[in-house]
Amino acid sequence: MTRRSCAIPAVGVIAGFLLVAGFGLFVSQVFHNIMNNRLKKEIVLVEGSRVFESWKRPPPPVYMEFFFFNVTNLDEFLGGAKPEVKQIGPYTYREYRYKDNVSMVANGSKVSAYNTKSFVFLREKSVGDPAVDSITTVNIPSWAVMNKLRGSWKAGLLAFSMGSVGISLFTTRTVDELLWGYEDPVLARVSQTNPDVEKVFGLMYKKNGSNDGEFIYHTGQQNYLDYGRVETWKGQRYKLSFWASDQSNSINGSDGSAFHPLLTKDERIYIFTPDLCRSIYMEFEKDVEVKGIPAYRFTPPRSVLASKEENPANEGFCVSPQECLGTGLLKVSPCRKGAPVVASFPHFHLADDKYVSAIEGMSPQREHHQTFLDLNPTTGVIVRANKRAQVNILINKVSGFPKTRDLNETVFPVMFLNESVVIDDASAARVQKLLLIAALVSNFPLIIVGLGAIMLAVFILLLIRDRKKKTSNEDDTSYSPVSAKEKEDPQNGTYIGLTPKADPQT
Repeated sequence: MTRRSCAIPAVGVIAGFLLVAGFGLFVSQVFHNIMNNRLKKEIVLVEGSRVFESWKRPPPPVYMEFFFFNVTNLDEFLGGAKPEVKQIGPYTYREYRYKDNVSMVANGSKVSAYNTKSFVFLREKSVGDPAVDSITTVNIPSWAVMNKLRGSWKAGLLAFSMGSVGISLFTTRTVDELLWGYEDPVLARVSQTNPDVEKVFGLMYKKNGSNDGEFIYHTGQQNYLDYGRVETWKGQRYKLSFWASDQSNSINGSDGSAFHPLLTKDERIYIFTPDLCRSIYMEFEKDVEVKGIPAYRFTPPRSVLASKEENPANEGFCVSPQECLGTGLLKVSPCRKGAPVVASFPHFHLADDKYVSAIEGMSPQREHHQTFLDLNPTTGVIVRANKRAQVNILINKVSGFPKTRDLNETVFPVMFLNESVVIDDASAARVQKLLLIAALVSNFPLIIVGLGAIMLAVFILLLIRDRKKKTSNEDDTSYSPVSAKEKEDPQNGTYIGLTPKADPQT
């Protein structure tokens, strides 16, 4: 047997082996599982892991935008008319965040940290100077104290005191004062008899360079689904004490800075947010792409802030049976020292229409007011996010305060914030590299199948060429000598005369 004839079967055997092996590995998902297990081991919150340093100090820049609602018809509103507001903003700050006092606990299975944030104003990204621009809005400290004293004998004293010094139900303050604090005359008076009451009020008071308390997180070593999950906040383990049901008081999910790898479209993502003193959930909306990185967009559905009639599971968030608000609102007074603060999405996005129509100037738009997270499903990395929330005050008639007698119950918008982040180029390049490696490893069986297909094509070509050669040889003409003796050509020398071989049948 010739070397050529041996090569053809060898090519066929190799092609068959590669095809069978490739299909077998693809069906069994061996390499895919190997890559997934590798990701589960590397994406953990321990020293030296691929993600630990970026978890402690996230490299992408975070921006915080504040938008205020300026009241334009104050006198008419105090007389019972519909309020009119004008949105003013953004006032933009660069937010610097990092994990402080990081330490491993519970024999290394969990990690403790404090989330510290600081803010630096960015004039070039803002509409004006926060130290100069003034906003007319609800006098939040006064309303907080009034609600605290509602119906008591002290209410009349406070009402007289407020009237004597000209303290109104609304106030005009600079953006800086509203955000970072000012000494309020009502709080100053109350603090004289109650030292625990702060004299200074600000929506972001004591939140620049501070933290929300100690968090204890799961590292994800035992179970990758627990990566970044909050176990304890301020010493409260799994359960809070603000709400009326165990389900409402549950601490679920991460703090919004880390999500487990290998996300699926049908899962709910839970996030615990100290600002709301509760956990919320988000669901898959659509596929997106950010800087060449594929991502799943998760958004909070309407059911998160739905009324108890629309979502009975939310009944535990009612402060009392008489204080159950409609869809799209959450009264957070239990974790705001009793202040009548109501949280919602900006412009009452996803809320009942009655809250939108009650305020002239509200215009909810999904594109500008939706909260969302764009997560790469393979790594769980945040590639883009916008956290949007609105601060409102519930104002109504308060017994003991004559100035409120003409007011209708209104959820009054004060301001909303937009906290946004997009993955930086360096981090995006690292994620893309990791995704390329993951794709190559996971699809290695397909590469084997491709090689097998190429070898099969070569095998088929060799067979065709070999068959053609055999057919050509059979069709070639054969020759025999004319006689036993060679003839001599006197001019050209000796030659052999050939004649066609006789047909044996003739």
